[in-house]
Amino acid sequence: MPKKRKKYKLKKKDNVVKEFQEKYIISPSNGSKRYIDETWDFRKENTKEYTHCFHAYPAMMIPQIARRIIATYGKKAKLLFDPYCGTGTSLVEANIVDIDAIGTDLNPLARLIAETKTTSLNIQTLDLYLKDFTDKVFAFRFGKRDIHSIVLPDFKNIDFWFSKTIQRQLALIKKYIEKISDVPIQNFFKVAFSETIRECSYTKNGEFKLVRMTEDRIKKFKPDVLGIIEYKLSRNRNGLISYLKTKKNGAFARIHQFNSVEGIPKNIFLLEGNADIVVTSPPYGDSRTTVAYGQFSRLANQWLDYSGASQVDNILMGGVRNGVNYHFKSSALNETIEKINKQDENRCKDVTSFFYDYQKSIANVSSVLKHGGHACYVVGNRTVKGVNIPMDEITKQIFQENDLKHIETIIRNIPNKRMPLENSPTNVTGEKSTTMRNEFIVVCQKK
Repeated sequence: MPKKRKKYKLKKKDNVVKEFQEKYIISPSNGSKRYIDETWDFRKENTKEYTHCFHAYPAMMIPQIARRIIATYGKKAKLLFDPYCGTGTSLVEANIVDIDAIGTDLNPLARLIAETKTTSLNIQTLDLYLKDFTDKVFAFRFGKRDIHSIVLPDFKNIDFWFSKTIQRQLALIKKYIEKISDVPIQNFFKVAFSETIRECSYTKNGEFKLVRMTEDRIKKFKPDVLGIIEYKLSRNRNGLISYLKTKKNGAFARIHQFNSVEGIPKNIFLLEGNADIVVTSPPYGDSRTTVAYGQFSRLANQWLDYSGASQVDNILMGGVRNGVNYHFKSSALNETIEKINKQDENRCKDVTSFFYDYQKSIANVSSVLKHGGHACYVVGNRTVKGVNIPMDEITKQIFQENDLKHIETIIRNIPNKRMPLENSPTNVTGEKSTTMRNEFIVVCQKK
């Protein structure tokens, strides 16, 4: 007589998986396609190949995602557009497969990195500058240069974030960079300099926001400024060589500064026609309360003399409170805002302001997309005051209002994206909440 089977009891982990699947997988019968695909996790992939190695930056889209999106939906594309290009991940990937690319970002540091990552330099010329810089470093290390005669920059709180010794060494590097007459090569040095600035500051490098080290940590903090920038330059040179070997010769990338919320100047598309594909990862919310792009970039922007260095977070989406009483066309967004408003009316204004800008931005992005072209948004569903914001569903619905049809939403885990996975929703010390463990690749097509 066969043994009676034991009833399988779901373990805690299984319950979590089941709950996730019930929540996120939608039946095909409703005409929508939304599913989990672990092949998009890219757990063991090198996310720093080519010029993607150039500079750390908050919440960067990993290149494998952009690469696969382009391969799937941009096979015949001639022009890619990224309205929130950050450091240019999608632009690099487009150029590699001979697709022209246009990107925009309001953060001057992001534009610098994106432009440098997509610029083809002559390696022999670059090596001459690198050799000259190495000689200057050697002279300094052996006391052949009076560093105390260097004029130090003067910006707010510089002494709070840098010791005088570090300031002098950074000022020495800055002076060298400013004398480089070749602008693309100067930018190459600036990118390495920017990362060096942050790593040599009193900032906790595990944070995106400007958080100062403890006094005990500061006493032991003695970074090798010149050694750090020499390493960055060498690493970036290797990445550039790899990129140049892979990149198709004809493709270009252009990076602009304009606000997609206010409108997209059509003249940047005149020669190339409208965009065939949009590949981007928009902000998950206003920078002050989510990923602090401005704070992350502030010290570098100050050292590089970019104006408004401390105001970046205020000019990004949701940086200024607008449309706080606005009623959206997205039912998912209206329901979410109503829930957050019951928890915290003031906090709800931040969320509403962000989506007021986000909706306008998507409308403008939709207007420059060709008929039949695809808009591919990589988004995260954040939590505010314990309320989950279904960013993927909201994004889908806003695109549908702008004459695009939803093709699919792919759900992937975030194993290696550098971004905060926890926050403090109540602002009570010690109380944490999970923010984003998954990303959603929302694919829509213009009718």
